[in-house]
Amino acid sequence: MSTRILPAVAHPDAARALTTLLGQLPDTEPAAPVADSTALVDTLARLAAESVAALPEVVLVHERIGPVPALELVREVTLRFPAVAVVLITSEPGPGLFAAAMDAGARGLIALPLSYEELAQRVQAAAAWSFGVRRHLGQGALELYGGPGGRVVTVSGAKGGVGTTLVAVQLALAAAASGRATALADLDLQAGDVASYLDVQFRRSFADLAAIQDISPGVLQDAVFQHDTGIGLLLAPAEGERGEEVNDRSVRQIVSALRTRYEIVVLDCGTQMNSANAAAVEMADTTLLLTTPDVVSVRAARRMVRLWDRLQIRKAEETVTVVNRHVRSAEIQPPLVERITGTRVAKTVVPAHFKELQAAVDAGRMQDLEAKSTVRQALWGLAAELGIVGAPEGEEAVRSGRGAKGARTGRGGLLRSDRGPVAARRGRPTS
Repeated sequence: MSTRILPAVAHPDAARALTTLLGQLPDTEPAAPVADSTALVDTLARLAAESVAALPEVVLVHERIGPVPALELVREVTLRFPAVAVVLITSEPGPGLFAAAMDAGARGLIALPLSYEELAQRVQAAAAWSFGVRRHLGQGALELYGGPGGRVVTVSGAKGGVGTTLVAVQLALAAAASGRATALADLDLQAGDVASYLDVQFRRSFADLAAIQDISPGVLQDAVFQHDTGIGLLLAPAEGERGEEVNDRSVRQIVSALRTRYEIVVLDCGTQMNSANAAAVEMADTTLLLTTPDVVSVRAARRMVRLWDRLQIRKAEETVTVVNRHVRSAEIQPPLVERITGTRVAKTVVPAHFKELQAAVDAGRMQDLEAKSTVRQALWGLAAELGIVGAPEGEEAVRSGRGAKGARTGRGGLLRSDRGPVAARRGRPTS
């Protein structure tokens, strides 16, 4: 039986050297190397979506793969694709790194410079482990636990006061109402309001998971609050200063754990950039950037997009901008926002109907927002446009949004939506 190998190597010279040696191994099928962490995870997710049996038995991760650190990438791959054996290639194969790699889920280390004998030995051992796991679990278990994982959607605000938390909460409610297992995580770590919007008293938060090296399903379950709407909530710490305990490493681990358990993971990233929510935006399958139709907010959106691009977190064309508090009479309309930011602007816009929200906001129960509310209809229509709700509910949300009193379709209308999924790769105040 041939062993399928997928190398992840950034440097062209290192990739050529590794490919040459892999081509000499007997009974192997080496794939073309992928050049970064995003390409690796995307490739594995695509293969798993076709068939779990299509996944390679062995993944080789070079220590300088980037942009995600190698050990964090090893952890993410092993969490999302548990029957794939990951081997780390490193120039410093000491006891400390060996222990860290094992904790992350690696099946072995290969020292640089590469040697044929060691490469053959490590690949053979990793492949034997992978074949054994697949035989033991069987195809059904692999389909359940080894698939591409849930879809991660981040919601960020161009500036404070644009309605980021409201949008994140309603997207999660729409996904849960459509029957999908949904988690809502509050990454506005110092000023998160998700708990206030959903009338939740909580003790555990993101900070409680930050120091845990191996987040098991039981540990995750203890930290997630099961809301009566069916949403799993992972909240920001009640003490804002504890937000500093959450860094990019812990966010990658926590989000990876969430996506193995939930079909949809919505992350409220607030409006301030730090290493924690930057890691979330980089990991996301869909990134939303919320703005209001005014000069200050749109300029802030452009600054945020450029910041993400400079930091190599997210490209402009991979970002979906959502226009909140839209009015037909405003000078700034979605096409102009699209030109200024260089992003794709969602066809669904959220109308500026403040009075509809007041009672639900004051009660701290956004789940009680009336179904006939044009704001809710728009946001559930946005969920349908993004493809994060089931088809029947999504179509109903779009139809009800178009039929709402005062709603219009087309350019400048109060609600514009299609039902196609976003092709992207990869908050405090009210609307």
